[in-house]
Amino acid sequence: MVRNLGTHVKHSAFLYLKPHVGLSFSKFRFSLLLLNLEEYYFEQHSANHIQHKGSQSERKIRGSLKICSKSVIFEPDAISQPIVKIPLRDCIKIGKHGENGANRHFAKTLSGEISLIFSQVYFIKEHNIVAPYKIERGTMEYVFELDVSGKVEDVVETLLQLHRASCLDKLGDQAAMITAILQSRLARTSFDKNRFQSVSEKLHMECKAEMVTPLVTNPGHVCITDTTLYFQPLNGYPKPVVQITLQDVRRVYRRRHGLMPLGLEVFCTEDDLCSDIYLKFYEPQDRDDLYFFIATYLEHHVAERTAESYMLQWQRGHLSNYQYLLHLNTLADRSCNDLSQYPVFPWVISDYCSTELDLSNPGTFRDLSKPVGALNKERLERLLTRYQEMPEPKFMYGSHYSSPGYVLFYLVRIAPEYMLCLQNGRFDHADRMFNSIAETWRNCLDGATDFKELIPEFYGEDVSFLVNSLRLDLGKKQGGQLVEDVELPPWAQSPEDFLQKSRDALESDHVSEHLHEWIDLVFGYKQKGRDAVEAHNVFDGDERESPPPPPIEDPDEKVALLTQILEFGQTPKQLFVTPHPRRITPKFKSLPQTSSYNASTADSPVSPGEESFEDLTEESRTLAWSNITKLQLHEQHKIHKEAVTGIAVSGNGSSVFTTSHGMFSYMKGGLPGISFFLPFFSPPSPPPASPAYGGSQA
Repeated sequence: MVRNLGTHVKHSAFLYLKPHVGLSFSKFRFSLLLLNLEEYYFEQHSANHIQHKGSQSERKIRGSLKICSKSVIFEPDAISQPIVKIPLRDCIKIGKHGENGANRHFAKTLSGEISLIFSQVYFIKEHNIVAPYKIERGTMEYVFELDVSGKVEDVVETLLQLHRASCLDKLGDQAAMITAILQSRLARTSFDKNRFQSVSEKLHMECKAEMVTPLVTNPGHVCITDTTLYFQPLNGYPKPVVQITLQDVRRVYRRRHGLMPLGLEVFCTEDDLCSDIYLKFYEPQDRDDLYFFIATYLEHHVAERTAESYMLQWQRGHLSNYQYLLHLNTLADRSCNDLSQYPVFPWVISDYCSTELDLSNPGTFRDLSKPVGALNKERLERLLTRYQEMPEPKFMYGSHYSSPGYVLFYLVRIAPEYMLCLQNGRFDHADRMFNSIAETWRNCLDGATDFKELIPEFYGEDVSFLVNSLRLDLGKKQGGQLVEDVELPPWAQSPEDFLQKSRDALESDHVSEHLHEWIDLVFGYKQKGRDAVEAHNVFDGDERESPPPPPIEDPDEKVALLTQILEFGQTPKQLFVTPHPRRITPKFKSLPQTSSYNASTADSPVSPGEESFEDLTEESRTLAWSNITKLQLHEQHKIHKEAVTGIAVSGNGSSVFTTSHGMFSYMKGGLPGISFFLPFFSPPSPPPASPAYGGSQA
């Protein structure tokens, strides 16, 4: 796991999920990604798959039988054999092999063999190769022999119950019945206190929850003591217990999950893109109780992290554009563990045709004051005409700038199993794959329904998402070409060069001067209401997210909402309700340096390596202070929210320090006729009730 990201993410999140997540490529073929969306993995049993039962060619394949809420999965020990997945809804008979009783359709059994008669089966990862699932249709019978014959009756009873749920007409009814089965299982179990690290640990609380990973969740029990946070999966997968020592925790955030205030995400590092654990609770009160316990612990160990504090650091140049965007994404409920809320980054370059990338030319850059859907004037006019004719609730764009499909569109080369999970065992059509940077940008400009932005990986250092290093068979395009590496723009000599120049563009002066405009659209005041309409920034579903919706009781409505979120994405949590200030950029870089004078670090709260402006010469400094009464006001900025309580000039006359309640600032001497350039602006107003440690009020 990469711990210190520095200025930019070094590796894709999908390659470096925390070790306990268990969804990265490994020697284990089974993963939760083999399940359907919103499906649970309940239990497993050592077993044999008996092929050609009763014939001369009968043979036994050793493996593990896994009982899931919507399917039965058999994972052979031999990787040459495919994993077998049988959907329960396609089962015709579940019971004892060859049984002929009064209840012939679905029978119970006490023997060691379970028979499944079904009409459809999936074959997955034969020879451990990630590829689209193979499907076989027609009436078939599979027989499984459990090692422990005494468990057969319970297994068959469970399968019959889950089969009844899978055959209900409405998806909402199916989900409700499966949830009832899950809650019954959780109620019959509890956290194993023998897993405590020390006998002296004091239990604070225990509750039921699910560990969230991309596209799937895993139910179990959460337990927190005075020293450690534990999660014990109900199924023991991928490990018996996950534990996090509280003294290692650096950040904790309350999250929306499925638009409900049920999520909690914990980080043990300051800058990692991935968290150490993401939990979804069944009751908001359980989530809040656990959050406040951890936050109270952190209050004595870790500094508070808010959008306002990060914004001030960014303005002074102490955070790069990349770092600032990453922090805003984290505060706005965006998480690598939730693909419907994956971190979103902007397109900043608009030139993908030239042989040289000219970052000094404003025409090289995308207009950051407009959403992607408004960049093409002709397309926008068509969308606005439809908007005017649309009944309430109106929207301009039917899909968001980020969604699970868009994220995996970019990452399919390093996360193929996620794409197969999202698309029912299939890759997208070859011509619709992420084939070319320029082609993708053109489609975002001209496509009728394509308004996607980028993801952090485009400004990182890991090129693997651009290269088909896994040699995946992603299909052939209409011209007969295989889908291989992503085609780069002419100005990029290699994938590494492409990412380097993309980083250079993101950190360029032009983007630094305009990034606040994009923040207004995605995280700020232009996200909602009249300002969103005027900025042409209205997306389908925005009305569901503000104000936070009440709990949804109807099962069908719940399923419909989750389906829409997975299909179209959702808006980030709003962080600012007034215009975001622009970044303070250097104004004196063209001045010649005639002196090697440097102010001592004791005179400034900013470390030498973090200065935002070049030092003035001794002569200029003297002139500035001797002619201070002749200065004309050029512009002014509020640097303190409260009254100034003190002001001091450094001994060498290079800086002015001011203080107010809870904050200090300083300003460097300016030239005659030019106003001071201050390292602080007054921060924009955050939404009300912003809690400590980045916790959302979701």
